[in-house]
Amino acid sequence: MIKKIGFVISLVVFFLFSGCETMQEKGISPEMILTGVGAVSKAARPISEDEEYYVGRAVAARLLSQYRLLENKRLTDYVNQVGQVVALHSDKPQTYGGYHFAILDTNEMNAFACPGGIIFITKGMLNAVKNEDELAAVLAHEVGHVSHQDGIAAIKKARWTEAVTIIGTKAAAEYGSKDLASLVSIFEGSIDDIVKTLVVNGYGQSQELDADKAALGYLASAGYNPGALRDFIGRIIEKGKGTEGGLLKTHPATSDRLQEVGNNMPSVKADPSGVQLRAKRFYSSIRNLSLYP
Repeated sequence: MIKKIGFVISLVVFFLFSGCETMQEKGISPEMILTGVGAVSKAARPISEDEEYYVGRAVAARLLSQYRLLENKRLTDYVNQVGQVVALHSDKPQTYGGYHFAILDTNEMNAFACPGGIIFITKGMLNAVKNEDELAAVLAHEVGHVSHQDGIAAIKKARWTEAVTIIGTKAAAEYGSKDLASLVSIFEGSIDDIVKTLVVNGYGQSQELDADKAALGYLASAGYNPGALRDFIGRIIEKGKGTEGGLLKTHPATSDRLQEVGNNMPSVKADPSGVQLRAKRFYSSIRNLSLYP
């Protein structure tokens, strides 16, 4: 039943971006869409993994309406290689749709974790990291947000409760245009909630600290230097004094945050051969692609 509801959500998300006219032009009625979807409990429940995936795809689409993708296969493959290793060593190594990492073609320094595992890092952020360990640290932090469902937590509880109520209190045959329109409105509002958190407001301090703590564990398990997260945050604090916006607004780097990272630092020893290999990969994949001035 949950998979069927996820299917409904995927269609809602599709029509959210294509419009109701497309549905009418194709001769598809709301009743046809919802055929086979029975009643479920109307009690508010956590979002399922497939529902999270569909919402995350819509969030990613919204972000891609604001930012352009960097079309560089070699660099994208490299970022995915690093990101997939980190994700594999996280406390949520698999998601419904898998982890996917992509680069946004903007000099703004930031990174965004969409629900379900789509993670964007900007070209500006790639310019800011000094080595592969720091890149892994940034991606590990974002994987932490996915694992903790911080994006989903941005959805106002009233919206999700209303959605479950609409889906769960009627048989499929009773759905009409008004019900579908309500669902579209609810999920559009949910996407707005998440995008506003990712791009404008940022996460709360506790969410940032928890993502940092998780990232340290992921890095250590994956063989990266956890100290890279501390180095990166410390440099951002120094560089960002007197400035606002971008990463400093959505992922605020503060002295308290830096101290917490230090307090939670795992005791690991870096393998010198691994450091050399990562340095070679980093310079080959990033330095030689003219991202740096």
